[in-house]
Amino acid sequence: MAEDFVVTPWEVTGDIDYDVLMKRFGTAPIDDALMARISKYGEPHFMLRRGIFYTHRDLDILLNDYDKGNRFYIYTGRGPSGNTHLGHLMPWIFNKWVQDTFKVPMIFQLTDDEKFLFKDLTLHQTTDFAYENALDLVALGFDPDKTRLILDTKNIETLYPLALAVAKKTTFSTAKAVFGFGNDTNIGRIFFTAMESAPAFLPTQIEGKETKVLIPCGIDQDPHFRVTRDAAPGLGFPKPCMLYCKMAPGLSGGDKMSSSDENATIYTTDTPKQVKKKVGRAFTGGCVSVEEQREKGGNPEVCAVYKYNYFLFEHDDGKLKEMAEKCRRGEVLCGECKVALTQKINVFLENHQAKREEAKELVDKMAFNGFKW
Repeated sequence: MAEDFVVTPWEVTGDIDYDVLMKRFGTAPIDDALMARISKYGEPHFMLRRGIFYTHRDLDILLNDYDKGNRFYIYTGRGPSGNTHLGHLMPWIFNKWVQDTFKVPMIFQLTDDEKFLFKDLTLHQTTDFAYENALDLVALGFDPDKTRLILDTKNIETLYPLALAVAKKTTFSTAKAVFGFGNDTNIGRIFFTAMESAPAFLPTQIEGKETKVLIPCGIDQDPHFRVTRDAAPGLGFPKPCMLYCKMAPGLSGGDKMSSSDENATIYTTDTPKQVKKKVGRAFTGGCVSVEEQREKGGNPEVCAVYKYNYFLFEHDDGKLKEMAEKCRRGEVLCGECKVALTQKINVFLENHQAKREEAKELVDKMAFNGFKW
């Protein structure tokens, strides 16, 4: 059944029906009219064209404000519980397009406190992961003069007053209803959503005037920001505007790439040999034998290799369509597609890993208020 899935900031399970999820969360679709409007600012990103970023809250209101000459900020982030994989990069790549298109500042929050509270990790471990994740973000080429990295435990003096204000406006009954907390939930988890809310209000403090914020991120984060948006008016801040994407798929065929399945997840630090091995094991929509696939064709809609191209590696819509049609006609075999994807990923990672090394010279410059890692 369509309802048999779970999407929360900490758990994504089941076969996700994204239209049902949009209705469940109460967000609005990115329709043709909104796409036409976005096109006026520049060529829409392929993730918009393909409906990967597919739903929003108040994006039209933010654009109205921008058209009046009011600059907005981008805010997104990462919970550092492990090394960065390609699924994490997907929304970050889109965020870079937003920054490049609208020439706006960005705040990137690394929630080392969250992962300490929700995972079996020490603060030392989550801080180390935060640094490694930050290198991957910086390697994507964000403007170092307009991008600031926030690490919660290092920037607590700035964040805590804002988080306190949100916490005072948020009842425990709301937290239980939104997140499903119970009597066995540690009180740090209950408070954490206030910390994730704080950067949404920071631009107004920085600019000294009401400043809107756009948060492009995975739709699994919506519960946090519903709380943020509810608290905003009572605190004198504008509600953050949301732009949500679907989950990047895993190589095993699931709806979300998972760090817990290392054999089906490609990390930014993987070697060419590791990539080849993982892609070689990927779930595909092919038939049992070569003969059968030549005769009946494959099913790209369920194929992890095709999905990797759809979500990340083939930006040309015409080439993507041709890839799918050749698969359905049996003109291309799964092994050929795996070889081609392996090559694309390894070319990307070779370039990314070189930039990741260069990023070590920039992370200190981009640290909010000059904190030291």
